[in-house]
Amino acid sequence: MGKTVLITGATSGIGKAAALALAQRGYQVIVHGRNPGKTEVIRKEIIAESGNDQVSVVTADLYSLADIRRMCADIHERYSRIDILINNAGGLMGKSRETSQENFEKTFAVNVLAPFLITHLLMDLLVKSDDARIINVASNSHQLNAKPDFGDIQLEKQYNPLRAYGNAKLFLIWNTQHLVGQLQRDSITNVRAYTLHPGAVATSFGVGSDLGPILNFVSKLARSFFKSPESGADTIVYLATAENVPGKSGDYFVDRKPAKKSMKYFTAEREHLIWNYCLEQTGLHR
Repeated sequence: MGKTVLITGATSGIGKAAALALAQRGYQVIVHGRNPGKTEVIRKEIIAESGNDQVSVVTADLYSLADIRRMCADIHERYSRIDILINNAGGLMGKSRETSQENFEKTFAVNVLAPFLITHLLMDLLVKSDDARIINVASNSHQLNAKPDFGDIQLEKQYNPLRAYGNAKLFLIWNTQHLVGQLQRDSITNVRAYTLHPGAVATSFGVGSDLGPILNFVSKLARSFFKSPESGADTIVYLATAENVPGKSGDYFVDRKPAKKSMKYFTAEREHLIWNYCLEQTGLHR
């Protein structure tokens, strides 16, 4: 059997482009979406365009930890191994702070807690692969917009959509680094993890978010200069398929190359704090 890859947020944009590219390379692709009807339509499109019928779907609302648990239980019933996990789904919210049904700030829920929980729940399937890869889609927003308050991680007091998004992508990078350290301590050498910045991509991402009149205008204007979804997916597909990825597990990539991460707010203690906070919020205890 060929390699099995799960891609979250694969019904549009770079997630869909990556799913198609991997299906064209003969991978067994599991397409995640939120809407069952739309996800099934995308599955059929990918099969038709790739000629690969090994494309299946899973659905979950990634704002909901309960729904993520249900989806991962479904994956365990249907698959004995996952070779590549691409945590691509993410979201930029609007100018007013919103919370999920479980009372998490939505940016934090989908960009941080969702990939954290999915990775933990599927780790037993990943370790069964000879060469498992976890690819977490981050953003250079972690350099441009992050300003974390470690006493107010979900920005209950001074919420701003770009700050929330920048913080979330910074925390995603830290969690990936921490995971790599944990895998090394546990002598697990067959699972690697990477983060990347896909570039500014012309997708529907953030289009429905009300960032306020000025940012809405700037965002619309800038969109005409953005990359295509296919070119935005290039580094994702490269990290999933390349035999010899340069650098080391835990690195952050831009345009297929290891790049510098922002160290402005980093300390090992803060990385640990965010990891433990996510363990607590997701109900996972190691």
